Amino acid sequence: DARPIWLSIPGAPRAGAMSWGSELWDQFDNLEKHTQWGIDVLEKYIKFVKERTEIEINYAKQLRNLSKKYQPKKNSKEEEENKYTSCKAFQSTLSEMNDYAGQHEVISENMTSQITTELTRYVQEVKQERKSHFHDGRKIQQHIESCWKQLEASKRRFERDCKEADRAQQYFERMDADINVTKADVEKARQQAQNRHQMADDSKGDYSVSLQKFNQEQHEHYYTHIPNIFQKLQEMEEKGRSEEH
Repeated sequence: DARPIWLSIPGAPRAGAMSWGSELWDQFDNLEKHTQWGIDVLEKYIKFVKERTEIEINYAKQLRNLSKKYQPKKNSKEEEENKYTSCKAFQSTLSEMNDYAGQHEVISENMTSQITTELTRYVQEVKQERKSHFHDGRKIQQHIESCWKQLEASKRRFERDCKEADRAQQYFERMDADINVTKADVEKARQQAQNRHQMADDSKGDYSVSLQKFNQEQHEHYYTHIPNIFQKLQEMEEKGRSEEH
């Protein structure tokens, strides 16, 4: 039940809808794009919060400046007029405006500490974790590809030695049937044919060992190594979704 190498199935996976380790074993490139997309979304959100924070700060500053601008100066006629009800109401409005500015400053501070700072830290951690997982994944890919190349080389050797053995056998049979050929030449041809058959048998044994080894490596690749990495990526992705909320 050996799985073929790197089948292509279009479409990005959805976290929580399936087990990446068991169902997305052939989706290395798609998962790489999908997890990068998740990081891009978080970074876009961080940028949005930073811009929103600046707006809150600037708005608070403008409110305070406006309130300050209309505050009566000390020892002035305006300060004397503050005893009147209408002036007191205006002063109350200016005071409320200062309080309102303070609320926006608190909103800005909370967004910076609870969202921007925490998410920025988290994104850096995810980038490092993602980089590590895909580095391991590429090493595993390179290993299975190297095993495949070794198997192919062993197969070509076996096929070449079989052809050489057939040619040597045919040559010996022609020599043996030719009454004009000396016994020494016939014996030499027979010895060559035996040597070639022995080489073919040895190559067949090597190819059989290589094939068994590759099948084992491929099974571990698709059923153990890749699923483990993809499972870690899914856990990382789902953790990222919880951070967003």
